[in-house]
Amino acid sequence: MTTTSENVNRGEVAKFERLAARWWDPDGESRPLHDLNPVRFGYIADRATLKGVRALDVGCGGGLLSEALARAGAEVTAIDLAPAVLDVARLHLHESGLAVDYRERSVEALAAEMPGAFDVVTCMEMLEHVPDPSSVIRACATLLKPGGKLFLSTLNRTPLAFGAAILGAEYLLRLLPRGTHHYAQLLKPSEIAADLRGAGLALDDLSGIAYNPLTRKAWLAGSVAVNYLACASKPEHDRG
Repeated sequence: MTTTSENVNRGEVAKFERLAARWWDPDGESRPLHDLNPVRFGYIADRATLKGVRALDVGCGGGLLSEALARAGAEVTAIDLAPAVLDVARLHLHESGLAVDYRERSVEALAAEMPGAFDVVTCMEMLEHVPDPSSVIRACATLLKPGGKLFLSTLNRTPLAFGAAILGAEYLLRLLPRGTHHYAQLLKPSEIAADLRGAGLALDDLSGIAYNPLTRKAWLAGSVAVNYLACASKPEHDRG
């Protein structure tokens, strides 16, 4: 596993680059992302004002969530470190007619350039793919305005998640390419909560996501044993 000072595993970037061409195909390798995106967007929209705010999508991939945020009226900046995936995201804007500022930039680099610039920051299904998730969370906190909100999603490190997200999704149902997730890199909610506290953020909510791959239905659930979402806020008095 190769890492750099930018907190990136180049093997992980290459893995997602191979999916770039079919990112917007709802029946392709990114099918689970298409199925889960409405639930993730709904979770964000229920907890933050989006119209007219500045939003940042960290680890944006091909732009599924970025475009949803833009469609809701946010001024969206979106960052990723996979050039081929960003090319696909930019190309899809010609089809959607939306405006998203896509940049090839690490979240740590952007935090150094634009502290306190965003009302909403999202980071979906990325933390389990980087060497240092706490660095990403600290950078997201720096990028938030006082009173801003951070939204995260990731996979829990539990036997149930291993069975559902790795054995089930990658090996049995082949919904994802094999090797998409590594069990040791999955994150427990307690670890996320500790990183949020360390970054000066308050954890407002933790919700599970349930997903039936056969019916392609996803919904918010009480259990966080497999896939979960977190909402955290930056104190109003923090001038970060």
